[in-house]
Amino acid sequence: MKRIILTAQALLVVFFLCAQDASVIQYGKMVSPAELKDYLTILASDALEGRGTGTRGQKMAAAFIAHHFESQGLTGPVNGSYYQPITLYSAGNPSSSLSVAGTPLKEGEDFFFFGSMDTGGLVQSSLIYAGKGTETDLRAVDVKGKAAVVLLESNASLRNNAQISNVRNAGATMVFAVMEKEEDFRTTVNQMRMFAGGRMSLNRPSGTSGTGLFLLTPGAAAQLFKTSPEKLLKAAAEKSFSKMKPVTAGYTVTSQVREIKTENVLGFLEGTDKKDEVLVITAHYDHIGRRSSGEGDLINNGADDDGSGTSAVMALAKAFAQAKKDGKGPRRSILFMTVTAEEIGLLGSEYYADRNPILPLQQTVVNLNIDMIGRRDPQHNGSDPYVYVIGSDKLSSELHRLSESVNKKYTNLVFDYTYNDPNHPERLYYRSDHWNFAKKSIPIIFYFDGIHEDYHKPSDEVDKIEFELMALRAQCIFYTAWEIANRDARITPDTN
Repeated sequence: MKRIILTAQALLVVFFLCAQDASVIQYGKMVSPAELKDYLTILASDALEGRGTGTRGQKMAAAFIAHHFESQGLTGPVNGSYYQPITLYSAGNPSSSLSVAGTPLKEGEDFFFFGSMDTGGLVQSSLIYAGKGTETDLRAVDVKGKAAVVLLESNASLRNNAQISNVRNAGATMVFAVMEKEEDFRTTVNQMRMFAGGRMSLNRPSGTSGTGLFLLTPGAAAQLFKTSPEKLLKAAAEKSFSKMKPVTAGYTVTSQVREIKTENVLGFLEGTDKKDEVLVITAHYDHIGRRSSGEGDLINNGADDDGSGTSAVMALAKAFAQAKKDGKGPRRSILFMTVTAEEIGLLGSEYYADRNPILPLQQTVVNLNIDMIGRRDPQHNGSDPYVYVIGSDKLSSELHRLSESVNKKYTNLVFDYTYNDPNHPERLYYRSDHWNFAKKSIPIIFYFDGIHEDYHKPSDEVDKIEFELMALRAQCIFYTAWEIANRDARITPDTN
């Protein structure tokens, strides 16, 4: 009799587990190729113009996502709203002026300023010619507390330039870098102008802080020292530059700061008995917008990057919301968050994690981040269904084991850990929104399909998405999220 009772109890357990698995699969299958295609066709349409941060297209995408969250019965966790507003600051190249003996030089023709500072008005400074700015040259002149003029090597780059660094380290208050040739000046100015408008930050540039330098043509530098370009170059080559008398010049730098209004979009699903613990599922819905010039297709639609991840978050939200309507809602709360400004420095997720988490970060159990899951990379052409898994073992071996076991139980994808090494040359562990959670010691998993030939190009279009594969990956994430949200004990970081 005792054996029969035990057998009956075992059968009940098996029946309960099978019923539970069937329920999980039922909701997982809601994440379908057709549904994902419906979402992505809107997100990656030309009408949204590439979803550049702060643009009309990004706002349209945000409204689409917010409406979806509302239609599924998710709550708006930001004082009743689905939008978490963020102000970014774009610092283009400042306007500047430069004159010697009351004679102004022409901005853009004779000189150009690169940097982020603001002088707060006119600065009168003594200019010291420091040759090529080598350590030997700087022993011949004293540039501390003065502006230093340095002759750059031919074809020198301004980025991480040792000559400029040497002069700054010697105490110069401003650097005037002279190009050897007029055409080098033009080329460098045109290149730097292209990148000047792309810098954005969560912090408004303050007052006179910051660094920068004036780039000069050889003719303008010669005009400052009342000599010829040939004599200026010869003095540096022959180490006779210290004989050139200092001159007084006046310059101004006025910062150009533009405010960019953008927003994360959040939908909150409250849990049951463990509702104070939260699982955060993220994807970035911004992309790089339109190309400013050229021929043909100018819109970077970002179907894979990261329209695919955003569509997956929307599908997961719908599946979990339906489970809750059916009385099978998650025990832990889930925050579905599509973030902005990933493409310009992970700024949307940084704002949430560093400045304004909706729930205290100590209550955040795990972040699952989805950034590109709709394509194959060249390394996996013709391979079995796969996904790159990054970071699952970095903070919690428990999370890594759960991830592996859930995949084997439900989807059996090939988990490729090529990019899991933080020292991999692509450094992908640091390049998506999960990183701002990992920095806070919150266990994370980053799902990724690889770098393909259409990355950050207008050719990243919906018609190249493999929706069956995308759905299988999204289902794997759903099952992983289900297990994290419903298990008895929360996932915990490793202690060492």
